[in-house]
Amino acid sequence: MPRISDANDKYYIDNPGRVKAIQAEMARRGIDVYLGSRIRTMSFVMDTFCPWRSYLIIPPEGQPTYFTFVVDALRVGDETWLDSDHVRAYGPMGGMDQVSAITDFIKEELGIQKGRLGFEDGISTYTAEGNLSHWEYTHFKDALPGFEWINSHDIIDALSLIKDKGTIERFRTASLIVDEGHKAARTALTNGGYRGMTETVIAGIAALAMRKAGSVSEWNFAGLNEISSGVRTGLGACTPPTTKEIKAGEPLMLDFHAMFKLALGDHSHNYLIAPATKRQRWHADNFVAIIQKVIDNYRAGTTPGNLAALMMDFAESRGCGDFIQPACEHGIGLFGDEWRIGAVVNPDLPYWTDQDHVYQENEMVVCAMQYAAPEENIGFRYENDIVITKDGCEVLSKYPLCIEEIS
Repeated sequence: MPRISDANDKYYIDNPGRVKAIQAEMARRGIDVYLGSRIRTMSFVMDTFCPWRSYLIIPPEGQPTYFTFVVDALRVGDETWLDSDHVRAYGPMGGMDQVSAITDFIKEELGIQKGRLGFEDGISTYTAEGNLSHWEYTHFKDALPGFEWINSHDIIDALSLIKDKGTIERFRTASLIVDEGHKAARTALTNGGYRGMTETVIAGIAALAMRKAGSVSEWNFAGLNEISSGVRTGLGACTPPTTKEIKAGEPLMLDFHAMFKLALGDHSHNYLIAPATKRQRWHADNFVAIIQKVIDNYRAGTTPGNLAALMMDFAESRGCGDFIQPACEHGIGLFGDEWRIGAVVNPDLPYWTDQDHVYQENEMVVCAMQYAAPEENIGFRYENDIVITKDGCEVLSKYPLCIEEIS
């Protein structure tokens, strides 16, 4: 049976209200039916975990209907707010494949034989976006000959930009769960605990602590919890843990992820394993100062481009401009809504962050910075969910901002 939502719950999201907002924008654009296919769309509307290839049909009025692979339909129907008639399965049977099931539904049950159909297309820097594939697009289009196809993903992108109270509360909790992972990791590493420990083991210690605190997934598309030590810390912002042992005299980066009610906690913390050199300490102090400078300048009214320029100017003033990558954030939303900032598709750099996007109150980003000196076998990463406010920002992970030396 469908989930009954409690408007008094601090994590409450008005999903029917979201659907009505989508339908209002459809009406404004003259779109007769919307075919959603991205993970972010499923999360925004369904409010449950939808990992299988799925499709969401939004009519001009009334409830949307969700189609997913047959193995997951009952579970989704039990967890979402939609009633059972609006959660359906497709599968490898005659007339039950996704193209047949969905196009028959649009033409026969909705009674829409022609018009303008909104769909989701584009590119992403990560794999699991969910835009229609070429095969899907051509076969759906052949089965719906009376429709004009309109790329309309920006409807969801724009409506999901400003986070409501319940969504922000979910992110606050997800971020505090990540802090529990960092606490467990530090306890395990100190007093010589790192000796003989691999990157994969410290990742598992943190994952267990976060699961105990309420996380349901490590969600990240780049290797779940990301760990790097020694030379690997300077290799970039994608470091799935390996069986490399953590060694004395090396840097260590711990980038932990949690998921709570589809909200994504993300925080990375860095260490120097004793003994640290003066040069390592210089790099570490530079990075902490850069992070603090950027955080101090987040607020409604600024732009990604302005923040990146400010960060690079500050790094140059400290003599470390060659080590910091020229970006300081990426987007964040409910599961599947990651990376790009802003709802506008910049025609010069399509589907990348709009550097002129003006932040508003209650937008969220991951403050994300990468410092890399690979020739010196050192690098650092910082990530933390933040909420943009009128005069600043709320940093959601409360783990201390520092790079300490541990032994």
